Amino acid sequence: MRGAVARQAFSRRRAFLVAIGLGWAGYGGLGIIGQPRYGTARGLADLTRHVPGGLDTLGWMWVTTGLLATVTGFLVACPRMQALGYVAIAVPAGLWAGVFSAAAASTYPPAVGSACGWGAFTIGVVLVSGMDDPPPPHLRKRSR
Repeated sequence: MRGAVARQAFSRRRAFLVAIGLGWAGYGGLGIIGQPRYGTARGLADLTRHVPGGLDTLGWMWVTTGLLATVTGFLVACPRMQALGYVAIAVPAGLWAGVFSAAAASTYPPAVGSACGWGAFTIGVVLVSGMDDPPPPHLRKRSR
């Protein structure tokens, strides 16, 4: 009986929130605050001149949204909180997609690759957020 409860509590959608949330926190802390790449700093230059603290502030945005998504991924039977977790991981990726797109169209053409990648990832997050977990095995149709 205990195994059945554990299987019912597992959710791929929540596992996605935890995995991506931890990745976001790591990217913000290690990749933006700790060791920003030249291409990231250059592609975000139009944004960082308007943000107090520049890349550090944006890095902390990634850490915060990542940790929020991770926490919501551990909440069972809280779909509204899980929706908040999906928003938390979509916002920074969407922001990056928009800013890199603007940079690619104006001052930094090499940002086009990052714009495509972050845009596609944002769309992927939106698609996963609307998916349902598969039903437990005892509720699935039997194969013929």
